[in-house]
Amino acid sequence: MAVDGNVGVAITGDDAQVVILPAAAVRWVREVEAPPGAGNLPGSASGVFVGREGELAELRRLLTAKGEAAVTQVSGARAIHGLGGIGKSALVLHYAHAFRHTYTLVWWINATSPKQIAASLADLAMRVCPQWATTTGVRERAAWAILWLQWHPGWLLVFDNVEDPRDLRHYLGTLPDGHHLATSRTATGWHTIAPVMPLGLLDADAAVKLLCTIAFGSESAPTPQQYQDAASLAAELGYLPLALEQAGAYLFETGTSLADYRAMLGKVIDTAVGGIDPERTIASIWRHTLAAIEQKNPQAVTLLNAMAWLAPDATPRTLLAPLCPDSRALGEALGALHAYNMISYSADHRSVSVHRLVQTVLRNRTPDKESSGYPPGRQDAERLLQEAARTRGINDQQWEELLPHVIAFTESTPPQSPASFETAGVLQAVAQYLDDAGRNTHTTRLREAVVAQYEQLFGDADMRTLTSRTDLANAYQDAGCPSKAIPLYEATLALIEETLGVAHPQTLTNRNNLANAYTDSGRPTHAIPLLESVLTQSRKLLGETHPHTLINRNNLANAYKASGDLARAIPLYEATLTQSEETLGGIHPDTLISRNNLASAYKAAGDLARAIPLYETTLKLRETRLGETHPHTLNSRNNLASAYKAAGDLARAIPLYETTLKLREEVLGETHPHTVISRNNLVDARRAAQAVQQPDRAP
Repeated sequence: MAVDGNVGVAITGDDAQVVILPAAAVRWVREVEAPPGAGNLPGSASGVFVGREGELAELRRLLTAKGEAAVTQVSGARAIHGLGGIGKSALVLHYAHAFRHTYTLVWWINATSPKQIAASLADLAMRVCPQWATTTGVRERAAWAILWLQWHPGWLLVFDNVEDPRDLRHYLGTLPDGHHLATSRTATGWHTIAPVMPLGLLDADAAVKLLCTIAFGSESAPTPQQYQDAASLAAELGYLPLALEQAGAYLFETGTSLADYRAMLGKVIDTAVGGIDPERTIASIWRHTLAAIEQKNPQAVTLLNAMAWLAPDATPRTLLAPLCPDSRALGEALGALHAYNMISYSADHRSVSVHRLVQTVLRNRTPDKESSGYPPGRQDAERLLQEAARTRGINDQQWEELLPHVIAFTESTPPQSPASFETAGVLQAVAQYLDDAGRNTHTTRLREAVVAQYEQLFGDADMRTLTSRTDLANAYQDAGCPSKAIPLYEATLALIEETLGVAHPQTLTNRNNLANAYTDSGRPTHAIPLLESVLTQSRKLLGETHPHTLINRNNLANAYKASGDLARAIPLYEATLTQSEETLGGIHPDTLISRNNLASAYKAAGDLARAIPLYETTLKLRETRLGETHPHTLNSRNNLASAYKAAGDLARAIPLYETTLKLREEVLGETHPHTVISRNNLVDARRAAQAVQQPDRAP
């Protein structure tokens, strides 16, 4: 790869970008080496590790295999799956520590979502090249890290807690010169990604050894009676590593005997039918563990209850700080939780994580009588997010740090949870941040929560509720779900007309939104009367060149075109573009929309000589103004490819189709309607190219 000039690097997922790195940054890629022992492993190698020696050896053998399993190929990746609490992350962490000196760098990645993967890669850039990384944003740092990994082989990337195996496809293909190791609770979907090693429960001897080592210390041998009691307890805990570790930590911290602890727990699982319910097992343990922690440090329990409602990984200490009077109290509370194995620290101790199974158990409790309907910790978590949004400077890095916790809080909302105006404001602010970044398709869950909060607080007809419903409908439409958007638009429009009147600007905007949804859903005959009415009223109220009038005229032209009436669509597009250029300027986003739409109308009319230059100009400006992966940029690239194909220029069409499909899969998902269109377009173009190359072959 040449690195003398600017380089574009693709990163995937919610943060999908083809980021153009400046020459200075690219130079650092080649020149900067990782410092000795570079890595970010969560925790040390001093933890107890028993009963997995065979799996550890198998991991090493597979990752260093030759031939088809060569470490430079995708098959060099290895995925470990299993139920919660089984010890997947512990095994991988031990592997990483055991063999870290054989790698140039070991980097632990939170892989619960594409966005989190990108954020972890951005942290890698900050560690390796802080002199450059501190001057730029998350996307640029992640892109730089990918390029750096391509130039410096021999590393290990650990993708922890992968929710969707497809999220790794891009990285395994782009980064072949190292080892990829993943953990996941998902056992399926790996057949085209990486070989799978199912991880089971510990065997009886290993489980007893783990429990005794934690409870009595590695230097103390249990008595025969203690060993027998430990064997009975390990069996009752189902040989689940997480349960054994937490039980052992309790025994060590409190000095409770194994027999007394068994009596406290009662019978955890039904050994007659076999099997294990991890949630029930952990629930049986944490009641006593939390009671012991609360006696030592009540603030520790407060912190843990709040963390149950946030994202499980990388909770910043600064986010938790408002629950403690000072940093010393925070450190002591977290230390108490760590001593009982309830949380783990990041390598730099700036953030903490809690096991997902522990979170599940903590959430599924009855609300306190004095908590106004809030389950334990829920109200504190809500306050932490409000405080973070209120006090943090609003920049990309801080929003990205807060984002997973806001989303986790939203997704874990209990039924009939009390509404909060301030919390709704936090959710709205995060959704707006995503929308501004061209990621409105990923805001639907947040906007659904805002609507629910406003309906509870203000009722159905309040303008705040109506506006939030319009935002949700817009998100549905952007996500390719007009069937969800249209009923919401219709109901909202009826209430707005009743509240503000039929000619109010807000009413016109909502009528315009509904009409656009009709057009997008293939019902332009429903849209045209609405848009004609809106345009007439907009001209009267706002004038011919007002931005809203220009948008309404453009949308009416879209409906004419969708209905096949190019004779009325093209003059309207031409007039709109001329006025947009004069009023807003040639590079305004609305002007770019008008130029793109006029090009589409010319193409539909068969006038490719006028369509292609407009498409080319629009794509170039959108790449500059909006970025490579903004939905409008993706549309422009697809449109230009279609125009090239219509002109018979498949050599230029196919690469554009390939790029568009790849980015749409990453940004919108593999099943989004626009992604499906891109996939079909690419297949058609390749077939056309094959037909040209082999004209005598039957299809």
